[in-house]
Amino acid sequence: MAGRASFGKLWRAAPLIAGATAVLLLITGVLVVYSGEASYRREKIEEVDAQARILASTVVAALTFDDRNAAEIYVGALDVNPEIEAAAIYDGNGQPFAIYRRAPTLSVPAPAPELGPSHADDRLSVTTAVMQGPTPLGRVYVRAVLEPLRSRYERYAVIGLLVVMAALVTAVLGVTQSALSLSYRELEQANAELKAQIAEREKVEEALRQAQKMEAIGQLTGGVAHDFNNILQVVLGNLGNVERQLQRGGLTDSGLLERGIKAAIRASERAAVLTGQLLAFSRRQPLAPKPVDVNRLIGGMSDLLHRTLGERVEVETILGARLWQTLADANQLESALLNLAVNARDAMPSGGKLTIETANAYLDEAYAAIEEDMRAGQFVVVAVSDTGTGMSPEVIRKAFDPFFTTKDIGQGTGLGLSQVYGFIKQSGGHAKIYSELGEGTTIKLYLPRLLTAGAVDDPPVVRSALRGGAEIILVVEDEADVRGFVVDMLRELGYEVIEAADGPAALSVLEARPDIKLLFTDVGLPGSFNGRQLADEASRRRPDLKILYTTGYARNAIVHQGRLDPGVELINKPFTYMALAARIRAVLDGTPSG
Repeated sequence: MAGRASFGKLWRAAPLIAGATAVLLLITGVLVVYSGEASYRREKIEEVDAQARILASTVVAALTFDDRNAAEIYVGALDVNPEIEAAAIYDGNGQPFAIYRRAPTLSVPAPAPELGPSHADDRLSVTTAVMQGPTPLGRVYVRAVLEPLRSRYERYAVIGLLVVMAALVTAVLGVTQSALSLSYRELEQANAELKAQIAEREKVEEALRQAQKMEAIGQLTGGVAHDFNNILQVVLGNLGNVERQLQRGGLTDSGLLERGIKAAIRASERAAVLTGQLLAFSRRQPLAPKPVDVNRLIGGMSDLLHRTLGERVEVETILGARLWQTLADANQLESALLNLAVNARDAMPSGGKLTIETANAYLDEAYAAIEEDMRAGQFVVVAVSDTGTGMSPEVIRKAFDPFFTTKDIGQGTGLGLSQVYGFIKQSGGHAKIYSELGEGTTIKLYLPRLLTAGAVDDPPVVRSALRGGAEIILVVEDEADVRGFVVDMLRELGYEVIEAADGPAALSVLEARPDIKLLFTDVGLPGSFNGRQLADEASRRRPDLKILYTTGYARNAIVHQGRLDPGVELINKPFTYMALAARIRAVLDGTPSG
Protein backbone atom coordinates (compact mmCIF):
# COMPACT_ATOMS: atom_id res chain seq x y z
CA MET A 1 0.00 0.00 0.00
CA ALA A 2 2.79 2.36 0.93
CA GLY A 3 4.47 1.58 -2.36
CA ARG A 4 1.32 2.29 -4.34
CA ALA A 5 0.83 5.56 -2.41
CA SER A 6 4.30 6.61 -3.21
CA PHE A 7 3.75 5.69 -6.82
CA GLY A 8 0.47 7.63 -6.84
CA LYS A 9 2.13 10.71 -5.47
CA LEU A 10 4.81 10.33 -8.09
CA TRP A 11 2.22 9.91 -10.79
CA ARG A 12 0.27 12.97 -9.62
CA ALA A 13 3.51 14.90 -9.62
CA ALA A 14 4.34 13.62 -13.09
CA PRO A 15 2.83 16.68 -14.89
CA LEU A 16 4.78 18.97 -12.63
CA ILE A 17 7.92 16.92 -13.14
CA ALA A 18 7.25 16.79 -16.88
CA GLY A 19 6.66 20.56 -16.97
CA ALA A 20 9.78 21.20 -14.95
CA THR A 21 11.69 18.82 -17.16
CA ALA A 22 10.30 20.52 -20.25
CA VAL A 23 11.27 23.97 -18.88
CA LEU A 24 14.70 22.64 -17.96
CA LEU A 25 15.12 21.07 -21.37
CA LEU A 26 13.85 24.27 -23.02
CA ILE A 27 16.37 26.33 -21.06
CA THR A 28 19.02 23.79 -21.97
CA GLY A 29 18.01 24.05 -25.63
CA VAL A 30 18.14 27.83 -25.53
CA LEU A 31 21.57 27.66 -23.93
CA VAL A 32 22.71 25.23 -26.61
CA VAL A 33 21.43 27.59 -29.33
CA TYR A 34 23.19 30.55 -27.68
CA SER A 35 26.39 28.52 -27.29
CA GLY A 36 26.27 27.44 -30.91
CA GLU A 37 25.74 31.01 -32.10
CA ALA A 38 28.60 32.30 -29.93
CA SER A 39 30.89 29.52 -31.14
CA TYR A 40 29.97 30.27 -34.76
CA ARG A 41 30.71 33.98 -34.38
CA ARG A 42 33.96 33.24 -32.52
CA GLU A 43 35.15 30.93 -35.29
CA LYS A 44 34.23 33.51 -37.95
CA ILE A 45 36.07 36.25 -36.06
CA GLU A 46 39.18 34.04 -35.90
CA GLU A 47 38.90 33.27 -39.63
CA VAL A 48 38.46 36.92 -40.60
CA ASP A 49 41.20 37.97 -38.14
CA ALA A 50 43.58 35.49 -39.77
CA GLN A 51 42.74 36.90 -43.21
CA ALA A 52 43.33 40.44 -41.93
CA ARG A 53 46.67 39.56 -40.35
CA ILE A 54 47.88 37.85 -43.52
CA LEU A 55 46.87 40.91 -45.56
CA ALA A 56 48.53 43.25 -43.02
CA SER A 57 51.83 41.38 -43.24
CA THR A 58 51.62 41.39 -47.05
CA VAL A 59 51.08 45.13 -47.61
CA VAL A 60 53.90 46.49 -45.42
CA ALA A 61 56.14 47.03 -48.45
CA ALA A 62 53.32 48.64 -50.44
CA LEU A 63 52.61 51.17 -47.66
CA THR A 64 56.33 51.82 -47.09
CA PHE A 65 56.92 52.76 -50.75
CA ASP A 66 53.47 54.23 -51.47
CA ASP A 67 52.88 51.47 -54.05
CA ARG A 68 49.12 51.56 -54.56
CA ASN A 69 49.19 49.16 -57.51
CA ALA A 70 50.73 46.42 -55.35
CA ALA A 71 48.30 47.18 -52.54
CA GLU A 72 45.34 46.88 -54.94
CA ILE A 73 46.65 43.46 -56.09
CA TYR A 74 47.09 42.20 -52.52
CA VAL A 75 43.68 43.33 -51.33
CA GLY A 76 42.06 42.09 -54.56
CA ALA A 77 43.35 38.56 -53.82
CA LEU A 78 40.60 38.30 -51.17
CA ASP A 79 38.14 37.79 -54.04
CA VAL A 80 38.82 34.03 -53.84
CA ASN A 81 37.00 33.88 -50.49
CA PRO A 82 33.27 34.22 -51.27
CA GLU A 83 32.49 35.24 -47.67
CA ILE A 84 34.66 38.41 -47.91
CA GLU A 85 32.54 41.26 -49.30
CA ALA A 86 34.82 44.25 -48.73
CA ALA A 87 38.30 45.14 -47.51
CA ALA A 88 40.49 48.21 -47.29
CA ILE A 89 44.07 49.21 -46.60
CA TYR A 90 44.52 52.56 -44.80
CA ASP A 91 47.63 54.73 -44.67
CA GLY A 92 49.18 56.19 -41.51
CA ASN A 93 46.63 59.04 -41.54
CA GLY A 94 43.70 56.61 -41.53
CA GLN A 95 42.73 57.38 -45.14
CA PRO A 96 41.89 54.61 -47.64
CA PHE A 97 45.00 53.52 -49.57
CA ALA A 98 43.55 50.54 -51.48
CA ILE A 99 39.99 49.20 -51.53
CA TYR A 100 38.32 45.90 -52.52
CA ARG A 101 34.57 45.64 -53.04
CA ARG A 102 32.78 42.51 -54.21
CA ALA A 103 30.05 44.78 -55.57
CA PRO A 104 30.30 48.45 -56.66
CA THR A 105 27.50 49.45 -54.28
CA LEU A 106 29.43 48.31 -51.22
CA SER A 107 31.46 50.78 -49.17
CA VAL A 108 34.20 50.78 -46.57
CA PRO A 109 34.46 53.10 -43.56
CA ALA A 110 36.60 56.23 -43.78
CA PRO A 111 38.63 57.10 -41.86
CA ALA A 112 39.96 53.77 -40.58
CA PRO A 113 37.82 52.17 -37.83
CA GLU A 114 39.14 51.24 -34.39
CA LEU A 115 41.30 48.12 -34.04
CA GLY A 116 39.63 44.81 -33.23
CA PRO A 117 36.53 42.88 -34.30
CA SER A 118 33.08 44.34 -34.83
CA HIS A 119 29.77 42.86 -35.96
CA ALA A 120 26.36 44.18 -36.90
CA ASP A 121 23.43 42.07 -38.11
CA ASP A 122 24.85 39.61 -40.64
CA ARG A 123 28.18 41.39 -41.12
CA LEU A 124 31.42 40.80 -39.23
CA SER A 125 34.56 42.91 -39.59
CA VAL A 126 38.09 42.92 -38.18
CA THR A 127 40.54 45.84 -38.17
CA THR A 128 44.22 45.15 -37.49
CA ALA A 129 47.36 47.27 -37.54
CA VAL A 130 50.03 47.13 -40.25
CA MET A 131 53.37 47.20 -38.44
CA GLN A 132 56.97 47.49 -39.58
CA GLY A 133 58.79 46.41 -36.47
CA PRO A 134 57.51 48.69 -33.70
CA THR A 135 56.34 51.34 -36.18
CA PRO A 136 52.65 51.40 -37.27
CA LEU A 137 52.26 52.08 -41.00
CA GLY A 138 48.48 51.91 -41.30
CA ARG A 139 45.56 49.55 -40.84
CA VAL A 140 43.78 46.71 -42.63
CA TYR A 141 39.98 46.29 -42.58
CA VAL A 142 38.28 43.04 -43.68
CA ARG A 143 34.49 42.53 -43.65
CA ALA A 144 32.77 39.17 -44.15
CA VAL A 145 29.14 38.16 -44.62
CA LEU A 146 27.79 35.74 -42.06
CA GLU A 147 25.42 32.97 -42.94
CA PRO A 148 21.88 34.45 -42.80
CA LEU A 149 20.36 34.40 -39.33
CA ARG A 150 17.32 32.53 -40.60
CA SER A 151 19.48 29.73 -41.99
CA ARG A 152 21.39 29.43 -38.75
CA TYR A 153 18.21 29.30 -36.67
CA GLU A 154 16.73 26.69 -39.01
CA ARG A 155 19.65 24.51 -38.03
CA TYR A 156 19.07 25.26 -34.39
CA ALA A 157 15.37 24.36 -34.81
CA VAL A 158 16.44 20.74 -34.99
CA ILE A 159 17.72 21.10 -31.44
CA GLY A 160 14.38 22.71 -30.48
CA LEU A 161 12.51 19.67 -31.79
CA LEU A 162 14.80 17.35 -29.91
CA VAL A 163 14.09 19.28 -26.74
CA VAL A 164 10.51 17.98 -26.70
CA MET A 165 11.80 14.44 -26.98
CA ALA A 166 12.78 14.08 -23.35
CA ALA A 167 14.09 10.57 -23.80
CA LEU A 168 16.64 11.60 -26.43
CA VAL A 169 17.80 14.95 -25.00
CA THR A 170 20.72 13.62 -22.98
CA ALA A 171 22.10 11.52 -25.82
CA VAL A 172 21.71 14.33 -28.35
CA LEU A 173 23.45 16.84 -26.08
CA GLY A 174 26.26 14.39 -25.44
CA VAL A 175 26.81 13.78 -29.15
CA THR A 176 26.56 17.49 -29.88
CA GLN A 177 29.08 18.34 -27.19
CA SER A 178 31.47 15.70 -28.46
CA ALA A 179 31.18 17.05 -32.00
CA LEU A 180 31.75 20.62 -30.83
CA SER A 181 34.77 19.56 -28.80
CA LEU A 182 36.22 17.73 -31.79
CA SER A 183 35.57 20.71 -34.05
CA TYR A 184 37.17 23.05 -31.55
CA ARG A 185 40.25 20.85 -31.30
CA GLU A 186 40.49 20.72 -35.07
CA LEU A 187 40.07 24.49 -35.21
CA GLU A 188 42.80 24.96 -32.60
CA GLN A 189 45.11 22.74 -34.63
CA ALA A 190 44.26 24.63 -37.84
CA ASN A 191 44.77 27.94 -36.04
CA ALA A 192 48.19 26.85 -34.79
CA GLU A 193 49.17 25.82 -38.32
CA LEU A 194 47.89 29.14 -39.65
CA LYS A 195 49.91 31.07 -37.08
CA ALA A 196 53.02 29.15 -38.10
CA GLN A 197 52.31 29.99 -41.75
CA ILE A 198 51.82 33.66 -40.84
CA ALA A 199 55.15 33.71 -38.99
CA GLU A 200 56.91 32.15 -41.98
CA ARG A 201 55.14 34.54 -44.35
CA GLU A 202 56.22 37.51 -42.24
CA LYS A 203 59.85 36.39 -42.48
CA VAL A 204 59.59 36.15 -46.26
CA GLU A 205 57.81 39.52 -46.47
CA GLU A 206 60.46 41.18 -44.33
CA ALA A 207 63.19 39.90 -46.62
CA LEU A 208 61.22 41.09 -49.66
CA ARG A 209 60.61 44.52 -48.10
CA GLN A 210 64.30 44.91 -47.40
CA ALA A 211 65.20 43.95 -50.96
CA GLN A 212 62.62 46.35 -52.42
CA LYS A 213 63.79 49.12 -50.09
CA MET A 214 67.42 48.66 -51.11
CA GLU A 215 66.43 48.58 -54.80
CA ALA A 216 64.45 51.82 -54.49
CA ILE A 217 67.20 53.53 -52.50
CA GLY A 218 69.78 52.32 -55.00
CA GLN A 219 67.81 53.69 -57.94
CA LEU A 220 67.23 57.05 -56.25
CA THR A 221 70.77 57.52 -54.90
CA GLY A 222 72.27 56.29 -58.17
CA GLY A 223 70.29 58.82 -60.17
CA VAL A 224 71.07 61.67 -57.78
CA ALA A 225 74.76 60.75 -57.63
CA HIS A 226 75.01 60.55 -61.43
CA ASP A 227 73.48 63.98 -62.00
CA PHE A 228 75.21 65.71 -59.10
CA ASN A 229 78.61 64.28 -60.02
CA ASN A 230 78.19 65.70 -63.52
CA ILE A 231 77.19 69.05 -62.04
CA LEU A 232 80.07 69.05 -59.56
CA GLN A 233 82.47 68.17 -62.39
CA VAL A 234 81.42 71.29 -64.26
CA VAL A 235 81.53 73.51 -61.14
CA LEU A 236 84.85 72.23 -59.76
CA GLY A 237 86.50 72.04 -63.18
CA ASN A 238 85.59 75.57 -64.18
CA LEU A 239 86.36 77.07 -60.77
CA GLY A 240 89.73 75.31 -60.89
CA ASN A 241 90.39 76.92 -64.28
CA VAL A 242 89.40 80.32 -62.86
CA GLU A 243 91.75 79.82 -59.88
CA ARG A 244 94.67 78.91 -62.16
CA GLN A 245 94.00 81.93 -64.37
CA LEU A 246 93.95 84.28 -61.36
CA GLN A 247 97.22 82.81 -60.06
CA ARG A 248 98.93 83.79 -63.33
CA GLY A 249 98.49 87.48 -62.54
CA GLY A 250 98.93 89.61 -65.63
CA LEU A 251 98.49 86.61 -67.95
CA THR A 252 94.79 86.26 -67.04
CA ASP A 253 92.53 85.44 -70.01
CA SER A 254 89.36 87.44 -69.24
CA GLY A 255 87.33 85.55 -71.84
CA LEU A 256 88.29 82.21 -70.34
CA LEU A 257 87.46 83.51 -66.86
CA GLU A 258 84.03 84.66 -67.96
CA ARG A 259 83.26 81.38 -69.70
CA GLY A 260 84.35 79.36 -66.66
CA ILE A 261 82.29 81.43 -64.22
CA LYS A 262 79.18 81.28 -66.44
CA ALA A 263 79.56 77.51 -66.86
CA ALA A 264 79.82 77.08 -63.07
CA ILE A 265 76.73 79.25 -62.56
CA ARG A 266 74.75 77.25 -65.14
CA ALA A 267 75.76 73.99 -63.44
CA SER A 268 74.73 75.38 -60.04
CA GLU A 269 71.37 76.40 -61.49
CA ARG A 270 70.96 72.83 -62.79
CA ALA A 271 71.68 71.58 -59.26
CA ALA A 272 69.01 73.91 -57.88
CA VAL A 273 66.52 72.60 -60.46
CA LEU A 274 67.42 69.01 -59.58
CA THR A 275 66.84 69.54 -55.84
CA GLY A 276 63.56 71.28 -56.66
CA GLN A 277 62.52 68.27 -58.75
CA LEU A 278 63.40 65.90 -55.92
CA LEU A 279 61.31 67.93 -53.46
CA ALA A 280 58.44 68.04 -55.96
CA PHE A 281 58.56 64.28 -56.49
CA SER A 282 58.58 63.65 -52.73
CA ARG A 283 55.72 66.19 -52.33
CA ARG A 284 57.84 68.24 -49.92
CA GLN A 285 58.26 71.46 -51.91
CA PRO A 286 56.72 74.50 -50.20
CA LEU A 287 53.76 75.62 -52.31
CA ALA A 288 52.12 79.04 -52.19
CA PRO A 289 48.69 78.27 -53.68
CA LYS A 290 46.46 81.13 -54.84
CA PRO A 291 43.38 81.37 -57.07
CA VAL A 292 44.53 80.69 -60.63
CA ASP A 293 42.80 81.36 -63.95
CA VAL A 294 44.37 78.50 -65.92
CA ASN A 295 43.26 79.90 -69.29
CA ARG A 296 44.97 83.17 -68.50
CA LEU A 297 48.12 81.40 -67.32
CA ILE A 298 48.36 79.32 -70.50
CA GLY A 299 47.74 82.37 -72.64
CA GLY A 300 50.65 84.11 -70.94
CA MET A 301 52.93 81.16 -71.76
CA SER A 302 52.47 81.43 -75.52
CA ASP A 303 55.77 83.19 -76.30
CA LEU A 304 57.70 81.00 -73.86
CA LEU A 305 56.32 77.82 -75.45
CA HIS A 306 57.14 78.93 -78.99
CA ARG A 307 60.70 79.86 -78.01
CA THR A 308 61.22 76.61 -76.11
CA LEU A 309 59.70 74.20 -78.65
CA GLY A 310 61.12 75.74 -81.82
CA GLU A 311 59.69 76.19 -85.29
CA ARG A 312 59.19 72.49 -86.06
CA VAL A 313 56.50 72.11 -83.39
CA GLU A 314 53.09 73.68 -84.04
CA VAL A 315 51.39 74.83 -80.84
CA GLU A 316 47.60 74.99 -80.54
CA THR A 317 45.63 76.01 -77.46
CA ILE A 318 41.95 75.17 -77.01
CA LEU A 319 40.74 77.04 -73.96
CA GLY A 320 37.43 75.95 -72.45
CA ALA A 321 34.71 78.53 -71.96
CA ARG A 322 33.73 79.57 -68.41
CA LEU A 323 36.62 77.61 -66.98
CA TRP A 324 36.52 77.27 -63.20
CA GLN A 325 39.27 78.66 -61.03
CA THR A 326 41.63 76.38 -59.13
CA LEU A 327 43.80 76.87 -56.07
CA ALA A 328 47.40 76.17 -57.04
CA ASP A 329 50.93 77.55 -57.10
CA ALA A 330 50.96 79.36 -60.44
CA ASN A 331 54.75 79.19 -60.85
CA GLN A 332 54.83 75.44 -60.22
CA LEU A 333 51.87 74.87 -62.56
CA GLU A 334 53.64 76.81 -65.30
CA SER A 335 56.78 74.75 -64.68
CA ALA A 336 54.74 71.52 -64.88
CA LEU A 337 53.17 72.53 -68.21
CA LEU A 338 56.58 73.51 -69.60
CA ASN A 339 57.94 70.11 -68.51
CA LEU A 340 55.14 68.34 -70.38
CA ALA A 341 55.69 70.53 -73.45
CA VAL A 342 59.44 69.75 -73.52
CA ASN A 343 58.73 66.02 -73.13
CA ALA A 344 56.25 66.26 -76.01
CA ARG A 345 58.84 68.05 -78.18
CA ASP A 346 61.40 65.31 -77.47
CA ALA A 347 58.82 62.70 -78.51
CA MET A 348 58.49 64.46 -81.92
CA PRO A 349 62.08 64.54 -83.24
CA SER A 350 60.88 65.36 -86.77
CA GLY A 351 58.40 67.95 -85.59
CA GLY A 352 54.68 67.72 -84.99
CA LYS A 353 51.78 69.33 -83.20
CA LEU A 354 51.35 70.14 -79.51
CA THR A 355 47.83 70.82 -78.26
CA ILE A 356 47.03 72.27 -74.84
CA GLU A 357 43.34 72.04 -73.97
CA THR A 358 41.40 73.10 -70.87
CA ALA A 359 37.96 72.08 -69.67
CA ASN A 360 35.78 71.60 -66.62
CA ALA A 361 35.23 68.00 -65.52
CA TYR A 362 33.38 66.01 -62.88
CA LEU A 363 34.88 62.69 -61.80
CA ASP A 364 32.33 60.41 -60.17
CA GLU A 365 32.74 57.80 -57.46
CA ALA A 366 32.93 54.95 -59.97
CA TYR A 367 35.94 56.52 -61.71
CA ALA A 368 37.58 57.43 -58.41
CA ALA A 369 37.19 53.84 -57.19
CA ILE A 370 39.32 52.40 -60.02
CA GLU A 371 42.01 55.08 -59.99
CA GLU A 372 44.93 55.20 -57.60
CA ASP A 373 44.76 57.82 -54.81
CA MET A 374 41.80 59.58 -56.40
CA ARG A 375 38.71 61.26 -55.00
CA ALA A 376 35.51 62.19 -56.77
CA GLY A 377 34.60 65.84 -57.37
CA GLN A 378 34.86 68.80 -59.73
CA PHE A 379 38.17 69.50 -61.45
CA VAL A 380 39.85 71.85 -63.89
CA VAL A 381 41.47 69.66 -66.55
CA VAL A 382 44.55 70.61 -68.57
CA ALA A 383 45.30 68.13 -71.37
CA VAL A 384 48.67 68.26 -73.14
CA SER A 385 48.69 66.18 -76.34
CA ASP A 386 51.37 65.49 -78.94
CA THR A 387 51.63 63.62 -82.24
CA GLY A 388 54.85 61.87 -81.23
CA THR A 389 56.04 58.30 -80.90
CA GLY A 390 53.73 57.37 -78.02
CA MET A 391 54.36 55.03 -75.09
CA SER A 392 53.96 51.31 -74.51
CA PRO A 393 51.82 50.11 -71.56
CA GLU A 394 55.01 49.18 -69.69
CA VAL A 395 56.46 52.68 -70.13
CA ILE A 396 53.16 54.27 -69.04
CA ARG A 397 53.26 52.27 -65.79
CA LYS A 398 56.76 53.56 -65.00
CA ALA A 399 56.52 57.06 -66.48
CA PHE A 400 55.97 58.82 -63.14
CA ASP A 401 58.77 56.90 -61.36
CA PRO A 402 61.81 58.98 -60.39
CA PHE A 403 64.83 58.74 -62.70
CA PHE A 404 62.92 56.60 -65.19
CA THR A 405 63.60 57.81 -68.71
CA THR A 406 63.49 56.41 -72.23
CA LYS A 407 65.95 59.03 -73.48
CA ASP A 408 69.61 58.38 -74.18
CA ILE A 409 72.12 58.81 -71.37
CA GLY A 410 72.77 62.48 -70.75
CA GLN A 411 69.54 63.58 -72.49
CA GLY A 412 67.36 63.78 -69.39
CA THR A 413 67.30 63.26 -65.63
CA GLY A 414 64.12 61.17 -65.52
CA LEU A 415 62.62 63.57 -62.98
CA GLY A 416 60.44 65.71 -65.26
CA LEU A 417 57.24 63.66 -65.12
CA SER A 418 57.79 62.63 -61.49
CA GLN A 419 58.07 66.33 -60.63
CA VAL A 420 54.78 67.02 -62.42
CA TYR A 421 53.12 64.07 -60.68
CA GLY A 422 54.38 65.13 -57.24
CA PHE A 423 53.17 68.71 -57.74
CA ILE A 424 49.70 67.62 -58.90
CA LYS A 425 49.30 65.17 -56.00
CA GLN A 426 50.55 67.75 -53.50
CA SER A 427 47.93 70.15 -54.91
CA GLY A 428 45.17 67.59 -54.28
CA GLY A 429 44.79 66.65 -57.93
CA HIS A 430 45.28 63.70 -60.26
CA ALA A 431 47.40 62.92 -63.32
CA LYS A 432 46.62 60.39 -66.06
CA ILE A 433 48.52 59.28 -69.18
CA TYR A 434 46.79 58.11 -72.36
CA SER A 435 49.09 56.85 -75.09
CA GLU A 436 49.64 54.25 -77.80
CA LEU A 437 52.80 53.51 -79.75
CA GLY A 438 52.86 55.53 -82.96
CA GLU A 439 49.68 57.42 -82.03
CA GLY A 440 51.01 60.14 -79.72
CA THR A 441 50.40 60.87 -76.06
CA THR A 442 47.93 62.85 -73.97
CA ILE A 443 48.66 63.69 -70.34
CA LYS A 444 45.75 65.08 -68.36
CA LEU A 445 46.23 67.10 -65.19
CA TYR A 446 43.21 67.37 -62.88
CA LEU A 447 43.29 70.27 -60.41
CA PRO A 448 40.49 70.64 -57.81
CA ARG A 449 37.95 73.34 -58.53
CA LEU A 450 38.08 76.39 -56.26
CA LEU A 451 34.45 76.61 -55.13
CA THR A 452 34.82 80.09 -53.64
CA ALA A 453 36.04 82.33 -56.43
CA GLY A 454 38.96 84.55 -55.47
CA ALA A 455 40.83 87.41 -57.04
CA VAL A 456 43.45 86.18 -59.49
CA ASP A 457 46.83 87.82 -59.02
CA ASP A 458 48.32 89.76 -61.91
CA PRO A 459 51.62 88.41 -63.27
CA PRO A 460 54.54 89.84 -61.29
CA VAL A 461 56.05 93.00 -62.73
CA VAL A 462 59.72 92.58 -63.64
CA ARG A 463 61.71 95.62 -62.55
CA SER A 464 64.41 96.79 -64.91
CA ALA A 465 66.84 97.76 -62.13
CA LEU A 466 67.62 96.44 -58.67
CA ARG A 467 66.92 98.69 -55.73
CA GLY A 468 68.54 98.40 -52.32
CA GLY A 469 68.05 100.56 -49.26
CA ALA A 470 69.49 101.84 -46.00
CA GLU A 471 67.35 99.84 -43.54
CA ILE A 472 68.92 97.69 -40.82
CA ILE A 473 68.59 93.94 -41.38
CA LEU A 474 69.33 91.12 -38.92
CA VAL A 475 70.61 87.98 -40.72
CA VAL A 476 70.33 84.71 -38.73
CA GLU A 477 72.09 81.74 -40.35
CA ASP A 478 74.05 78.94 -38.64
CA GLU A 479 76.15 78.09 -41.73
CA ALA A 480 79.04 80.58 -41.64
CA ASP A 481 79.77 80.56 -45.39
CA VAL A 482 76.12 81.11 -46.29
CA ARG A 483 75.78 83.83 -43.67
CA GLY A 484 78.88 85.62 -44.95
CA PHE A 485 77.63 85.44 -48.53
CA VAL A 486 74.22 86.92 -47.60
CA VAL A 487 75.75 89.65 -45.43
CA ASP A 488 78.13 90.71 -48.23
CA MET A 489 75.30 90.86 -50.78
CA LEU A 490 73.05 92.94 -48.53
CA ARG A 491 75.84 95.36 -47.68
CA GLU A 492 76.59 95.71 -51.36
CA LEU A 493 72.94 96.75 -51.79
CA GLY A 494 73.42 99.50 -49.20
CA TYR A 495 71.74 97.92 -46.17
CA GLU A 496 73.20 97.96 -42.67
CA VAL A 497 73.54 94.32 -41.67
CA ILE A 498 73.86 92.65 -38.27
CA GLU A 499 74.48 88.90 -38.15
CA ALA A 500 73.75 86.10 -35.66
CA ALA A 501 74.36 82.35 -35.73
CA ASP A 502 71.39 81.11 -33.68
CA GLY A 503 68.09 82.08 -32.10
CA PRO A 504 69.22 83.21 -28.62
CA ALA A 505 71.93 85.43 -30.10
CA ALA A 506 69.40 86.95 -32.49
CA LEU A 507 66.96 87.77 -29.67
CA SER A 508 69.75 89.49 -27.76
CA VAL A 509 70.53 91.63 -30.82
CA LEU A 510 66.85 92.52 -31.25
CA GLU A 511 66.68 93.67 -27.62
CA ALA A 512 69.75 95.85 -28.08
CA ARG A 513 68.78 97.27 -31.50
CA PRO A 514 65.13 98.38 -31.67
CA ASP A 515 65.88 100.04 -35.05
CA ILE A 516 66.13 96.70 -36.89
CA LYS A 517 63.50 96.67 -39.65
CA LEU A 518 63.79 93.13 -41.07
CA LEU A 519 64.60 89.69 -39.63
CA PHE A 520 66.05 87.43 -42.36
CA THR A 521 66.33 83.95 -40.83
CA ASP A 522 67.02 80.39 -41.88
CA VAL A 523 64.26 77.96 -40.86
CA GLY A 524 66.56 75.17 -39.71
CA LEU A 525 68.52 76.72 -36.85
CA PRO A 526 70.33 74.65 -34.20
CA GLY A 527 69.56 74.73 -30.50
CA SER A 528 66.33 75.56 -28.70
CA PHE A 529 64.95 77.95 -31.36
CA ASN A 530 64.27 77.04 -34.97
CA GLY A 531 63.61 79.86 -37.42
CA ARG A 532 59.84 79.78 -36.95
CA GLN A 533 60.08 79.85 -33.16
CA LEU A 534 62.57 82.72 -33.36
CA ALA A 535 60.25 84.68 -35.67
CA ASP A 536 57.24 84.08 -33.42
CA GLU A 537 59.10 85.33 -30.35
CA ALA A 538 60.52 88.30 -32.28
CA SER A 539 57.03 89.22 -33.53
CA ARG A 540 55.68 89.02 -29.99
CA ARG A 541 58.32 91.49 -28.85
CA ARG A 542 58.29 93.61 -31.99
CA PRO A 543 54.90 93.38 -33.78
CA ASP A 544 56.06 95.81 -36.50
CA LEU A 545 59.14 93.73 -37.42
CA LYS A 546 59.20 92.42 -41.03
CA ILE A 547 60.22 88.74 -41.38
CA LEU A 548 61.62 86.83 -44.36
CA TYR A 549 62.46 83.13 -44.13
CA THR A 550 64.95 81.14 -46.18
CA THR A 551 65.43 77.39 -46.34
CA GLY A 552 66.62 74.54 -48.49
CA TYR A 553 63.95 72.24 -47.07
CA ALA A 554 61.30 73.07 -44.46
CA ARG A 555 59.07 70.17 -43.58
CA ASN A 556 56.91 71.31 -40.69
CA ALA A 557 58.10 74.66 -39.36
CA ILE A 558 56.46 76.94 -41.95
CA VAL A 559 54.95 74.37 -44.36
CA HIS A 560 51.93 72.19 -43.55
CA GLN A 561 50.20 69.82 -45.97
CA GLY A 562 52.75 71.01 -48.54
CA ARG A 563 51.59 74.64 -48.36
CA LEU A 564 53.16 77.72 -46.85
CA ASP A 565 51.47 78.90 -43.67
CA PRO A 566 49.37 82.07 -44.17
CA GLY A 567 51.40 85.28 -44.03
CA VAL A 568 54.77 83.54 -44.42
CA GLU A 569 57.32 85.18 -46.73
CA LEU A 570 59.93 82.74 -48.05
CA ILE A 571 62.87 82.69 -50.46
CA ASN A 572 64.13 79.20 -51.24
CA LYS A 573 67.81 78.28 -51.28
CA PRO A 574 69.79 78.54 -53.45
CA PHE A 575 68.97 82.13 -54.44
CA THR A 576 70.77 84.62 -56.64
CA TYR A 577 71.87 88.16 -55.92
CA MET A 578 69.02 89.55 -58.04
CA ALA A 579 66.39 87.30 -56.43
CA LEU A 580 67.50 88.21 -52.91
CA ALA A 581 67.62 91.93 -53.69
CA ALA A 582 64.10 91.91 -55.14
CA ARG A 583 62.68 89.76 -52.32
CA ILE A 584 64.20 91.85 -49.51
CA ARG A 585 62.90 95.04 -51.08
CA ALA A 586 59.42 93.60 -51.61
CA VAL A 587 59.12 92.49 -47.96
CA LEU A 588 60.36 95.83 -46.65
CA ASP A 589 57.94 97.70 -48.93
CA GLY A 590 55.05 95.42 -47.97
CA THR A 591 54.60 94.11 -51.53
CA PRO A 592 52.75 90.74 -51.58
CA SER A 593 54.79 87.76 -52.74
CA GLY A 594 54.20 86.67 -56.29
